[in-house]
Amino acid sequence: MYQKCIKRILDFLIALVGLPFFLIIFIVVAPTIWLTDRGPIFYNADRLGRNGKVYKMYKFRSMRVNAPDLRNADGSTFNAENDTRVTPIGRIIRKTSIDETPQLLNVLKGDMSIIGPRPFVTTHYEGYDKLDDRGKKRLEVRPGITGYSQAYYRNSIGQEDKINCDVYYAENVSFLFDVKIFIQTIKSVLKMENIYVTKEGTSDRK
Repeated sequence: MYQKCIKRILDFLIALVGLPFFLIIFIVVAPTIWLTDRGPIFYNADRLGRNGKVYKMYKFRSMRVNAPDLRNADGSTFNAENDTRVTPIGRIIRKTSIDETPQLLNVLKGDMSIIGPRPFVTTHYEGYDKLDDRGKKRLEVRPGITGYSQAYYRNSIGQEDKINCDVYYAENVSFLFDVKIFIQTIKSVLKMENIYVTKEGTSDRK
């Protein structure tokens, strides 16, 4: 009942309440991003949603225009504190997770949830039928702005461990679990720990 109905209602209401705060952030952040290199405000990327549906995920752009996509050995996104691809404002919005706030629009549209597995990129996606059992299990729920692994580990664990966390979440979705993840996310963001990943399975702790 919670996962099929109540969770979606709560997602919509929370995103609706958060929309004015997002607009305030947009008014401050958007001109700064544009003035950096006259590029687009948003970074819109294809991601895998519930049941393998592909959608556009919104983020504030934190990298310079046409920055190369660098990946770690496990397929996770490379990022480091001295990454020259990241703009000055990009460093700030990444540390504070402000770059993720446009995903409230994805929540309103029904593409995402407030809490759920972080969405996978579509680069290596060959179709829902070709996914293994773990891949299908994590796609049974909507991807989230934050999730179990992001709240408790952020970038201190490798991609395989993140997937295991996602599967565990998909198998144990509950209101209480979501509340715990939400509270832990706030703590993690305030501490600004485990933000940067320089190689597979390691992070630069702050």
